[in-house]
Amino acid sequence: MSANPRPASASGLDNVVAAETRLSHVDGEAGRLIVAGHEVEELAASHDFEGAASALWAAAGLDPAPSADEVRSRLGRARGAAFALVPGLLSLGGSRSIIEGLRTGLSLLGDEAGEGAEPDHIRLAGAAAVFTAALCRAAEGKAPVAPDAKAGHAEDFLHMLRGAPASAAEVEALNAYMVTVADHGMNASTFTARVIAATRAGAVSAIVGALCALKGPLHGGAPGPVLDMLDEIGTSENIGPWLEKALASGERLMGFGHRVYKVRDPRANVFNKAVTILTNGNHRVRFAREVEVAALAALRKAKPGQRLDTNMEYYTAVLLEALGIPRDAVTSVFAMARIAGWTAHVMEQERVGRLIRPQSVYVGDWPEEHAAA
Repeated sequence: MSANPRPASASGLDNVVAAETRLSHVDGEAGRLIVAGHEVEELAASHDFEGAASALWAAAGLDPAPSADEVRSRLGRARGAAFALVPGLLSLGGSRSIIEGLRTGLSLLGDEAGEGAEPDHIRLAGAAAVFTAALCRAAEGKAPVAPDAKAGHAEDFLHMLRGAPASAAEVEALNAYMVTVADHGMNASTFTARVIAATRAGAVSAIVGALCALKGPLHGGAPGPVLDMLDEIGTSENIGPWLEKALASGERLMGFGHRVYKVRDPRANVFNKAVTILTNGNHRVRFAREVEVAALAALRKAKPGQRLDTNMEYYTAVLLEALGIPRDAVTSVFAMARIAGWTAHVMEQERVGRLIRPQSVYVGDWPEEHAAA
């Protein structure tokens, strides 16, 4: 016996509205993503990461709203403060992955900022870049590189990662990526951040929780399998036979199709342009382009009437690999950018001041007296 029938639309909270937001809107049917009042393509074309973060924090109601220049300056100071924590983070040792190391590093910040420290949203964004770069270098047996407070966030991350300056094209490409993924509606990690923020646990706890949700392979881990697929195909001559075999066996082609977008993912358009910046002289990028063209043709033939466009994970994989970002750091770099949106959602949720407490439908056994009634 069931006293409360299961609502058909509540599975996985699909179509359940959990918040009102001024931060972003995802229209999967039309292929639109609006971030802080901007079409995502326009935002990426006109803003660097600092500018996009400024727009998101302003939309969340941060008062006074910081300018992009102010965000750039404060992020520089925050990276310097975070670098002081790197020796302690690296001394913990162990065999943690980059994302697990980042989770540990952000936990070191604590929910209570010390006197004179930057506010939580700045501390978290600055620390994520420093910790990710340091963890990547440590995995290769290299010493961490100190941040440059005067550099832009994307530029400084690439320098801390490599120990050498990045080209203007590389900085432009990484900025385009970070702006484009800074926020994306009520996804799993953002919802996690808002649930934790609603308890007043603090911004650092909310972002650590969001990172744990992003870590799951059904959410933030998709770009890795794209690179695995490219590795497995291997050569231009093998593209056709590999695709034919994969589709015949019902295997999913990684990087094509999207759960939300029923037409082309607008973020893919931005990443496509960013990848184009890095195409010259990069054999791997050219090979990925060959695979993309062949895969789209194969999908149209195998699944007529079903639109499966190249999604952002495909371009993310190709773009970040071309920038020299290790495969096991891709999700951490995603988090570096998404922290702008996560922290904006935390601000918005804290302003609402209401605990998030959904209901569940009990489908277990009932005591005999209840069943008899």
